[in-house]
Amino acid sequence: MPQPLDPGQESVHDMDPDAFRRHGHAVVDWIADYLDGVGDLPVLSPLPPGDVTRSLPGALADRPEPMADILRDLDDVVLPGITHWNHPAFHAYFAITGSGPGILGEAVTAALNVNGMLWRTSPAATELEQVTLDWLRQLLGLDAGLSGVIVDTASVATMTALAAARERADLGIRERGMAGRDDLPALRVYTSTHAHSSVEKGAITIGLGRDGVRAVPVDADFRMDVDALEEAIRSDLAAGVRPLAVVATVGTTSTTSIDPVPAIATALDRLRSEVPGGIWLHVDGAYGGTAAMLAERRHVLAGVEQADSFVVNPHKWLFTPIDCTAFYVREPEVLRRAFSLVPEYLRTTDAEDVTNYMDWGVQLGRRFRALKLWMVLRYFGRDGLEARLRFHLELAERVTAWVDAHPVLERLAPVPFSTVCFRARPAGIDDEDELRRLNAGVLDAVNRSGEAYLSHTELDGRYTLRLAIGNLRTTPERLDRTLAAIDRELSART
Repeated sequence: MPQPLDPGQESVHDMDPDAFRRHGHAVVDWIADYLDGVGDLPVLSPLPPGDVTRSLPGALADRPEPMADILRDLDDVVLPGITHWNHPAFHAYFAITGSGPGILGEAVTAALNVNGMLWRTSPAATELEQVTLDWLRQLLGLDAGLSGVIVDTASVATMTALAAARERADLGIRERGMAGRDDLPALRVYTSTHAHSSVEKGAITIGLGRDGVRAVPVDADFRMDVDALEEAIRSDLAAGVRPLAVVATVGTTSTTSIDPVPAIATALDRLRSEVPGGIWLHVDGAYGGTAAMLAERRHVLAGVEQADSFVVNPHKWLFTPIDCTAFYVREPEVLRRAFSLVPEYLRTTDAEDVTNYMDWGVQLGRRFRALKLWMVLRYFGRDGLEARLRFHLELAERVTAWVDAHPVLERLAPVPFSTVCFRARPAGIDDEDELRRLNAGVLDAVNRSGEAYLSHTELDGRYTLRLAIGNLRTTPERLDRTLAAIDRELSART
């Protein structure tokens, strides 16, 4: 039976308040039911490519459609094509949670619909961002010399840090660019072989190219080799290359290893006299940095007090819906030198000491991301956040013990946080190609079953399974189901 349109749907105005209230209640009920039952859905979407596209019209209908029809298609068309990152058995990449307070914060952000580009365009957006980031800085035990700004992702934060490093090098690039110049040396960024791909992407974006990134070897625990770093920098200096920045990682993507930031900072200090302006040190703590909230894990951010910039993602392990990245910098004036561009229509008569975040990066349009983080931090509180992080670390210890005691599995990396790297290696099978096929088969079968979703990486040529824990809905019982699914698929192949 055709559903009725809302009274104002065919007018030239917005949805009327009564209709919004009615549909809003329906959407909140839908979200609550979804979060309550997400654990019963297949984690990984089983749909083949193109299925969602084929289920939708090729062109928009001329006439308005009832909201009831739209919500029905949300269930029938969209939801089957969703891989459920909010699922308790989502263990791929880094498990994340869009928590209740964060989801409500997103709704309010959408309703306010402000652009926080200038202080004047919404003072609360700017000042709440400053206060919330200072709260987070204190929670992580970072020093007061760091000033923060929220961006979308750590990839953008890393690119911004590299652009700031390029500006501080005083090479005239802001005005003259890089193309066609014979007075500009080759520029180099250094990071470990296990760093995130965003370092290379950032280098590509700011004009250094992939050749502008030098991958530094790692030690047996997949941490940057500081001696190799210093040797690489000295070698480049001798060849006339200008070292620009070092990107160290606290919680690398594959293994969550922790680069020795204090030793890296000391090495860069030794080289300061040979590099005018010094070498920028950026610390990527997108995932692992959150653990420093715990007193017993505060050491993971040792050395950040000597860094020029630092990034952590509340949307990874701080229960804030994606996207929300906290980027801290020691010299915000360098960011402003790199990015500030104020045409007449953006000039204001506000006091000079107000912060206009449009000057801190590429974007002019800025969502009010601080609101959802502010609500998450207040809703859970310091004690609640710490309890949840400790619980996830305990679950990771449970998985680690299971792997270490298993007759067929072997662990391939330390577990400093809540991600476990392991593989099946049955007795008598030493051929790496055979082991790759076996482990890839186990991974594919577990993921296709819908019971859990894991990811993989490669460590020293070995195909490696990754199980990451970080979702608020993961329980010991549900985790046991995931381990049982791995065991079942392993038994079927050995």
